Amino acid sequence: MKLDMATGCMPVLMLLTTVLTSTGAVPVPRPLPGARGCRMAQFKSLSPQELKAFKRAKDALEESLLLKNWSCSSHPFPRTRDLKRLQVWERPVALEAELALTLKVLGTLANSTLGDILDQPLSTLRYIHSKLQACVSAQPTAGPRSQDHLRQWLHRLQEAQKKESPDCLEASVTFNLFRLLTLDLKCVASGDLCA
Repeated sequence: MKLDMATGCMPVLMLLTTVLTSTGAVPVPRPLPGARGCRMAQFKSLSPQELKAFKRAKDALEESLLLKNWSCSSHPFPRTRDLKRLQVWERPVALEAELALTLKVLGTLANSTLGDILDQPLSTLRYIHSKLQACVSAQPTAGPRSQDHLRQWLHRLQEAQKKESPDCLEASVTFNLFRLLTLDLKCVASGDLCA
């Protein structure tokens, strides 16, 4: 008797699930608009091994910063910025620019004594960056109003590269690394569910 009830409930549950997801009553993550080959969901969380490698790299970078005399006139990655303020299609563009700067700065350090510690994190960041580039190139652009925040975001990163010292950029990238990996990347990977 219990088996018959379970068998009878299954089609009802399937129908209910279909109705709720198709009407939008239950949020379902969708790929980024216009990005057919854009598969970012795999980056909602990194493996414990990857996070451990990033922690080792961040600790080593922070130690090396203690030996340097650095100061910044601006903040390339201000604490008040939040990818959620951008439209869903703009988020990968902003993250790709952040990641490009991070790779550029950390790449210059790879030839130093930190090379061995940075190998795995740089490899992971390059892989994520390649996936983001594919998403960004497949994205449509929207109207000018929606791009204001994005334009400011990108401008700030470009200006920092021109105006700030290498040590300042290294510090900014180092202190932003886990935010990039745990908040920004997760937001982009979550698509329209990041609200």
